[in-house]
Amino acid sequence: MVKTGLNPKQVVTASTQSAVNLRQLSTILFHRRFLILGVSCVVMSVTSLLAVVTKPNYQSYMQILVSSNLDKGINPNNLQKKANGESTEYEFLNINNTAQMKLMLSSRLIQKAVDLLRSNYPNVTLEDIKGKKDIGKQASLEVTPIEGTAEVNQGYSQVFEVSFKDRDPVKAKRVLQALQKVYQDYNIEQRQQRLNQGLAFVNNRLPKIQKEVKESEKKLEQFRQKYNLVDPQVQSKILLQSLAEIQQQRQTTRAQLQEVQIRYNNIQQKIASSSQNPLIFSALSQSSRYQALVNEIQKTEIALAKEQLRYTDDYPTVKKLKQQRQSQLVLLEQEINDKTTSSATKSLLNQEQMVGVDPQLVSELNQLQTTAMGIITNDNNLAQSEQRVRSQLSTYPSLIAEYNRLLPEVQAHRQTLEQLLQAQQSLGMKIAQGGFDWQVLEEPDLGIYMGNSRLLLLFGGMLLGPILGVSAALIWELFNDAIFSAQDLQKLTNLRLLGSVPKLGPSGTNKQFKSLSLKGWRTQASSMLEASPGLPVHETLDMIYQNIQILKYPFPCKSLMLTSALPGEGKTTLALGLGASAAHMHRRVLVIDANLRYPKLHKILDLSNDWGLSLLLVDETNTNFYDYIQPIHPFIDILTAGPTPEDAVNLLSSGRMKELIELFEQTYDLVLIDAPAIFGTVDARIVASFCNGIVMVGRIGQISPNELVQATEILHKLNLIGIIANQVRNYPKALPS
Repeated sequence: MVKTGLNPKQVVTASTQSAVNLRQLSTILFHRRFLILGVSCVVMSVTSLLAVVTKPNYQSYMQILVSSNLDKGINPNNLQKKANGESTEYEFLNINNTAQMKLMLSSRLIQKAVDLLRSNYPNVTLEDIKGKKDIGKQASLEVTPIEGTAEVNQGYSQVFEVSFKDRDPVKAKRVLQALQKVYQDYNIEQRQQRLNQGLAFVNNRLPKIQKEVKESEKKLEQFRQKYNLVDPQVQSKILLQSLAEIQQQRQTTRAQLQEVQIRYNNIQQKIASSSQNPLIFSALSQSSRYQALVNEIQKTEIALAKEQLRYTDDYPTVKKLKQQRQSQLVLLEQEINDKTTSSATKSLLNQEQMVGVDPQLVSELNQLQTTAMGIITNDNNLAQSEQRVRSQLSTYPSLIAEYNRLLPEVQAHRQTLEQLLQAQQSLGMKIAQGGFDWQVLEEPDLGIYMGNSRLLLLFGGMLLGPILGVSAALIWELFNDAIFSAQDLQKLTNLRLLGSVPKLGPSGTNKQFKSLSLKGWRTQASSMLEASPGLPVHETLDMIYQNIQILKYPFPCKSLMLTSALPGEGKTTLALGLGASAAHMHRRVLVIDANLRYPKLHKILDLSNDWGLSLLLVDETNTNFYDYIQPIHPFIDILTAGPTPEDAVNLLSSGRMKELIELFEQTYDLVLIDAPAIFGTVDARIVASFCNGIVMVGRIGQISPNELVQATEILHKLNLIGIIANQVRNYPKALPS
């Protein structure tokens, strides 16, 4: 806080503190003692009630063995991968304890147990078995894995302990029995489901694989029919071998042709030496039969060469052609002999010319000529065959590639089909054995007594109640930015603290008035005031009145306005109390309700508000204000606010208001004006300009530092006397200044 100056009329602004000052902890706790006491009593009452109604807990147990014996050969995932032609490595499915516990505690399975329990416990719910998800609260149903996992035949087994707590030991046992049946039914259901899934997969996959096999086989068959091949690779090897044989045959044929040529030349030389040679050749060349036989032999040689390329020598066609060639050669030899010995030839040739001619040479020469022609023809045929084979071989790489693409597809589909057919035969038994198997090792027993939490609840309530009470008080203080001491009012505003007033009530409920004088009339006036209803009487009010008189000395305070920063701070009650204190001293007092918008004075004193200040301000011609005054005491008169006007600001700021206050000051010893609050309207600021003094009222625990500072800043240029702390619980007595 920052103070500027020491003048009581000067206002000092102060920064608000949003956090709780720990040095004022005791003050805060004392101020909020009723809140702390209330919270503590509520907490202890609740815990005591819970301790009374709480029943002892019982817990029942059972143990379940969860084992996995999934075989790698019947894993549906593996079957699917094999069917798609993918290579896979089997990975065994280990038991996941967390997943198993979540499954055993799943709402779906527990709801089935709840349905089974409805016959004995109609009101049982899922939350009663599973427990509510409260933070820090232990669930009624628990599943705990027992240490030690055994490996059996590439599978794993885990024992889980299932426990349930309830106030009824029989119910605890029945709940676990219901869960046991649910778990066993679930195990059977899962086995059947695995079997159905496995068989359904095979049955759904089998027609597709069969269709794929037929399609791939059909494509392969179409390929073979199109190219008239069974296996292009085998056929290509045959063609390569045939090509090699043809090349070998051509080499042999060329060697034979060379040999025949040599022999033919030799025979020609022998015949050339004979004088009969021209005649023999002339006779043979003129023979049509000879030429026909030679042509037939050539044709036979060509046909035989073609057949020998396709078939072996033992083939009937080859044998027939060889016999035909032999017969034709015999006929050719006879024709030569006939021509050489014919009469026509003999007549043309003399006896000398025919001497020394060897018919065998002529026959051999013709035979060699025929043989040479056959060899040449055979070589030409072999060349054509070689060219044809090479042409065929050039097309085989693409055929082999297409064949290698079709054949593995057929083989893969056939293999998959065989696997599915084998799996279909053995899948039922294997899948039924696979997966997880749940077996109950220990049957649930009657619930075991687990103790009572009554003492814990009582002790917790006694300990937690004050803690929560203090916490609530501190939180309330943290978020409630209000002033809780009269000293803070003085420090924040730098105004004189006129006094601290406790909470005042009607006359009969306040403390007895203590006279400040021993005069007899004072006792009589006190008795009269206490008999007047609605007038608060308290010794601190007398002290405040004396402080005001001392501050205004030597000038009397004829008119005094009471205002506050916010409505409801008790300024109306204090105005009546100060009026009562002035009446103790036989001062004539007029209390005016200047809150024309929201009047309260007539309600407190149970007076009529049909006439009052608003009508008196309007009635400017009537100077007899006594018609509007309502006396409640020989020394105290009341001027109520009157009917609510349409324009309160215009009435209060009029010259009529100033004239009335001056008239009241001449008639009465003290004029007390109950003005509206500073914030919300300008009514209080207008009325303050007509008064000799202004007194601020601050209610402890309600007004905040910001609001108080802003209110005093508005009035600091006017005749601001001091401030009164209202509704102070542990109030100090104000000392005269």
